Amino acid sequence: MICLQNLPRSSGFPLRSSEFRRRKNFCSVNTLRLMNTADLRQSMAIKATSGSTSKAQIGGGEVDLKEEKSEVYSNNMTEAMGAVLTYKHELGMNYNFIRPDLIVGSCLQTPDDVDKLRGIGVKTIFCLQQDSDLEYFGVDIGAIREYAKTFDDIEHLRAEIRDFDSHDLRIRLPAVVSKLHKAINRIGGVSYIHCTAGLGRAPAVALAYMLWVQGYKLSEALKLLLLTGIRKKPVSLTWKNGNCSMVEVSGIDIGWGQRIPLKLDQEQDLWILERELHEGRYEYKYIIDGKWTCNTSELVTSGNEDGHVNNYVDVLYDDDPSSSASAALRKRLCDEDSDLTTEERLKIRQFLEACPDDEYLNTNVIHKPV
Repeated sequence: MICLQNLPRSSGFPLRSSEFRRRKNFCSVNTLRLMNTADLRQSMAIKATSGSTSKAQIGGGEVDLKEEKSEVYSNNMTEAMGAVLTYKHELGMNYNFIRPDLIVGSCLQTPDDVDKLRGIGVKTIFCLQQDSDLEYFGVDIGAIREYAKTFDDIEHLRAEIRDFDSHDLRIRLPAVVSKLHKAINRIGGVSYIHCTAGLGRAPAVALAYMLWVQGYKLSEALKLLLLTGIRKKPVSLTWKNGNCSMVEVSGIDIGWGQRIPLKLDQEQDLWILERELHEGRYEYKYIIDGKWTCNTSELVTSGNEDGHVNNYVDVLYDDDPSSSASAALRKRLCDEDSDLTTEERLKIRQFLEACPDDEYLNTNVIHKPV
């Protein structure tokens, strides 16, 4: 099983606002251990309804319904993938930067999510969901696509893959990656690949794209998506007391929409958070008595065009000889000036040219108005 990992981004990319959150969730590219798809869909359909109703109309009822649907979906996903996985649709869209130009995440839920993605530089929204996936959570894909159509700096594409179906994924994967590659070549910028929860189909497509197109070795691509079973390393975050009454941290491995309180060590006069993290880079920010701020005594990212910065920590396994080599390789491949070899480009071109566009796909593309 594989889980997404927070990785370094180019300093030129806008930093996410506090309403966005990173996540500590697990995903599975190895979908061979799946239960019967029809059984899963039948169990999910019991509570599925199309459309959506505002909270103003039914108060907390919509939230309860979404939570119930999320629980059903999470249970089915756990059973299908053979690992404990959780997706909370009611908390909104979440994502991870895998590379500065590649994001894997959960589904867009409203047209407002298009604005959020535009705000972090996304140019291509690549949706892997089928209509039945969208109907289950009451997502109006038509409204989302029509709203995206009003902008000339973002494009919404669909390349459907059946959820919890390894055979369908296997058959469609070459054509899906070919579509993604051609779109990226045409549009450029940051690409957002998503399925429903961002834990199965989306990371599988990202992995294939990194392996086939971006020149990663399979082992390195898997490391960027982070194999479970890899050790964690203890990390300490601290804030000097200064007579504050509450110190929290957001970001890191819990997401920008959540917070973890630090504990006050009165002897050291420090607020302290002890956390175990996988290898990679994690960005975070402190909230001191409700005010968001950075700790100048810890590492700080370069500011974006608006001057916004975050704290960050790089987690490496100091006792692992391959750690420095892995970090160097990751830095080279994530660098804006990185390039593939001539041989790699030739193999990729041959593969993509031989891959038919629509043989295995029911792909819909919204074209911009002229």
